[in-house]
Amino acid sequence: MNKIGLILEGGGMRGIYTAGVLDFFIDKNIEVDLVVGVSAGGCHAASYLSKQYKRAFRTNIDYLHDKEYLSFRNLIKTGSIFGMDLMFNKIPNELYPYDYETFNKSQSKFTVVATNCETGKAEYFQLKDMKKDIMYLQASCSIPMFANIVEIDGYKLVDGGVSDSIPIEYALNQGCNKNIVILTRDKTYVKSKVKFLSLVKRKYKKYPKLVKSIENRHLNYNKSLNLVKSLEEKEEVFVIRPKSPVKVSQVEKNKDKLIALYHDGYNDAKDSYEKIIKFINK
Repeated sequence: MNKIGLILEGGGMRGIYTAGVLDFFIDKNIEVDLVVGVSAGGCHAASYLSKQYKRAFRTNIDYLHDKEYLSFRNLIKTGSIFGMDLMFNKIPNELYPYDYETFNKSQSKFTVVATNCETGKAEYFQLKDMKKDIMYLQASCSIPMFANIVEIDGYKLVDGGVSDSIPIEYALNQGCNKNIVILTRDKTYVKSKVKFLSLVKRKYKKYPKLVKSIENRHLNYNKSLNLVKSLEEKEEVFVIRPKSPVKVSQVEKNKDKLIALYHDGYNDAKDSYEKIIKFINK
């Protein structure tokens, strides 16, 4: 029997491409057995699993020029460039209510990836109750240098992209024999070495294993990417990715660029619909 996995990489504001793909999935009622989200991929997965069409899009676009949402003022004031209280408390509970009930009824398992500061390794957390577990989603989005370390249940955590940007091996180990991978970079992309390593070393001197993981991030990312490409050639994974290089930054504030990238995601999924269904049912 097939077990379908959905793997969503991060990328900050580039993740709006993923939001477009997932809105098409909501439209067509495409469901999977396991969703593994990293950083922004995890955030957009949350709206997919609550079946709230265009929620991920709106929560990105509507607050774009709110200084509390994304600003260097935030970084100076709170230690995080993204407004964590706005994103993980005010928006889901007041401004754009999250459908916790639908999420809790979902048959799909939902796992987010975060990086353990003390070991430098990936941790995988299953979110069963979004209200209780949302802090793990925040941890998955806490970009080193641009967000605070999140402390939960004895863990000290940062962005999952540091240790496992494309968790294809995790999905395979969970028994998913068919995986749909949504990437936020085009086919030509290869990750290069981290810049400003000296600043990273200074900020995280208490966490040498985290520093090592940040230093090696490009190696781990490219290894996962090569595995995805090799499985794609064997038709063992189905990949949806932008067709051309993405000119959107991790902290992009240009609304037109973001809207265009969202539509790219939706249309790329739409164009692949018949192939996706064939892949799932094969």
